[in-house]
Formats: sequence, C-alpha cells, structure tokens
Amino acid sequence: MRIGVLTGGGDCPGLNAVIRAVVRKGVTAYGHEFVGFRDGWKGPLEGLTKPLGIAEVRGILPRGGTILGSSRTNPFKIENGVERIKSNLTEQGVDALVAIGGEDTLGVATKLSELGVNVVGVPKTIDNDLNGTDYTFGFDTAVNIAMEAIDRLHTTAESHHRTLVVEVMGRHAGWIALHAGLAGGANVILLPERQFDVEQVATYVTKRFQVEYAPIVVVAEGAQPLDGQMVLHNQELDSFGHVRLGGIGQWLAQQLEEKTGKEARTVVLGHIQRGGTPTAFDRVLSTRFGLQAIDAVHEGDFGKMVALKGTDVVRIPLIEGTGELKTVPLERYEEAEVFFGS
Repeated sequence: MRIGVLTGGGDCPGLNAVIRAVVRKGVTAYGHEFVGFRDGWKGPLEGLTKPLGIAEVRGILPRGGTILGSSRTNPFKIENGVERIKSNLTEQGVDALVAIGGEDTLGVATKLSELGVNVVGVPKTIDNDLNGTDYTFGFDTAVNIAMEAIDRLHTTAESHHRTLVVEVMGRHAGWIALHAGLAGGANVILLPERQFDVEQVATYVTKRFQVEYAPIVVVAEGAQPLDGQMVLHNQELDSFGHVRLGGIGQWLAQQLEEKTGKEARTVVLGHIQRGGTPTAFDRVLSTRFGLQAIDAVHEGDFGKMVALKGTDVVRIPLIEGTGELKTVPLERYEEAEVFFGS
C-alpha cells in the first residue's frame, strides 16, 4: 500500500513524532510505502510531494515544527479542489492518507472521507479543543512554555511593583490559559468561555498589591469583556473563515492601569507557544497516535480519528472529533476562581 502523510494548520511540537511513528511502523511492520505531501492540503491539491521513508524520519523525534511544512489551505474554497486532490492521489498511486491536524485540517479530512477518499486523522492542536479526545498533542508543551514564562514574570513584576498581563493563545477555548495560569500561580485567569468584568479584575489586582505582591493576569486571546467583543488584529478572514486575533492583553493592561493607578505591562507569548522541542508527554502521545493511525490504515479502518480516552488510544469517527469544539466547562473555571484576589 502507498500512503500519503500531511500536516496542516498551525504547527506544534509533536508533529514530527507522529510522522516518525507512522513511517517506521508502516515500513518495518507492514511493508508499506510512503509519500509526504508538503504544506498541508496544498500538497495533494497541487501535487507537492517529498520522499518519506526510514531515512527521512531519523532524528526528528525531538524536533518541533514539521518536516512536511504546513498551511491553512482549504480545498473546498478552491475551484475543483476536491477533484484535483483525487486526481493527484491517483496520479501518485496513493491508496490512503494520514492527515495530522486540528479542527480545520480534520474538518477537510472528514468531508473528503464522506466523498470516498481513504483518510485517517490524527488530532493536533496546542489549544486542546478537539472533541472526542481527552488531550491533543502540542497542548502539554504549550502549557509548559507558558507556565515557565509566568514563573519568570512573577519576579520582574514584584521587583517593579507592576501588573503583568500575559496573553496566551486560545480563540474559542481557554485550556492553555486555565492550565498555565493554575500551574504558574496567576492571580486572574480570563477565558473565552466566560465574559469578564474589568472592574472585578481591577479589584483582584488591587487586593494583590495590598499584600505587597505584584499580580499576574493570564488572558486568552479570545477572551471578551462584559458587553464587549474579541479584540481583532484586523478584519481579514483566512480560508476557513477565521479572523486574526490579537490585542486583548494590551487593552486589558491599559484598563487596569487606569483603574488601579498602578503600572501595567503586557507580554504576548504568541508563536513561542508553538515552537521548540516537545515535552516527554507530547512525544509519547504523538508516537502512540502515529502507531494507532498506521494500524487503522493497514486494517482499512478509514474515516476514523485516533484519540486518547483515559490512558487508552482508541479510534473514533472523524465527525466526532470535528463536529464541535471542546471548551472549558464552567465548573473547571470555578475551581480556579477560588484563588483569585488572594
């Protein structure tokens, strides 16, 4: 069997570990042949390939990013996109695809599967917002990066007696903000799942200063004030209809400075959260996902996504993983709120 592999959407640590696991087991255990499609769905759309064998995946386990490249290409927004993909797969002699990606990449995989393309999905996103799986790889690494940044910011904030607002990624789901904020001892955590009251945040900040400690506020990029809207970098939409977010941290810092009379600064972690080597957890999870994915392909169990359920890696229908986003439940946020203002 000749199998295509692609990685789409935002990059994250662990992508290369999945590719490595798929190829190594596919070649050594099953005798399959592989071809890498470059730059997400742009690869099969335009016939962009690169060799993918044992030699190509040696040494890539600890590397961040993806050796195949990525993009946010949506073939369903391109004229004859689906027909071009099917034609290129046939021309390349590809019998099946392993698609590694998040909501958008696997959403395309779901539609293509319904149209007869043999696809198995692997869930990837630092946001941890894909349904059907307890965790996605990339999330643990992003949280640890954000936590380390918060740890460092505590000392500089206290030295200068200022508020530091840390803006992390999270368009519709605040998993990174919640976990990094809890692990880093933040005084306030603001998520997209619940609008926040700026006056209340200012009260928490003031209480922190009263005990002679400087406050750390962690805010997800998609968080919104009461009766407000998400702060946008610009109004442009990508091929999946997403706006580019950015600026909530700066807006909030200005508000807090005005309301508390204390200096406030913003740190936007941005793509730092995506970069660098994956944690041990993400390396292991990525490898297990890759092994399960190639097993599914070998068995002809297409239209499935691999997923973590408890400690087991299982297969679920692709539609279960992409039907709706997994957001932070209100009770999980309320668990964290007990620390605010203390």
